[in-house]
Amino acid sequence: MTPAADRTVFVVDDDAAALDSLVILLRSDGLNPSGFSSAATFLEALTPESRGCVISDVRMPGMDGVQLLKTLKSMGCMLPVIVITGHADVTVAVQAMKAGAAEFVQKPYESELMLRMVRGCLEDNDDAVDANSKRTRVLRRIESLTARERQVLDLIMEGASNKTVASSLEISPRTVEIYRANVMSKMRADSLSELIRMTLSSGAA
Repeated sequence: MTPAADRTVFVVDDDAAALDSLVILLRSDGLNPSGFSSAATFLEALTPESRGCVISDVRMPGMDGVQLLKTLKSMGCMLPVIVITGHADVTVAVQAMKAGAAEFVQKPYESELMLRMVRGCLEDNDDAVDANSKRTRVLRRIESLTARERQVLDLIMEGASNKTVASSLEISPRTVEIYRANVMSKMRADSLSELIRMTLSSGAA
């Protein structure tokens, strides 16, 4: 798991008092908060390497919380977002969830509830980043295959036997075995089932 110091809880709220209060709460729990008074200033500070989660108020001048969610989604950002809403914002909260919010919490909220949500989101981000890193590794292995090896992999994924692969590619069964061994080696798969599983998980099949 990523150390807390390497993960940031980005807090976005135009209410200075509410922002400071939440930053203090998070810091008291050993977390690493970073406060922003607007969605725009937060987006300027965001980098592709940013790890952690976001807490955003829904009602803000300029870009509001729902618009921020949509912007983060369009960027492919994997940071989970907790949205803070008022009691009268049930409709907005639903919009936020549809836009990709991980959680929403109503004001006034209990400190322990907020901290529990943040911890859950940090774990979710760790899982998402780890899964994405694994997928990227597998895709790189697939990219390392020659054109012929990729053809063999595609036929394997279709359930073709060595004999069928040989017939389809008009090569000898012995040559298929060589290509198949190369595919297994480059993909770092110890078994056929592992090869199939990793290829499917990468989305390249």
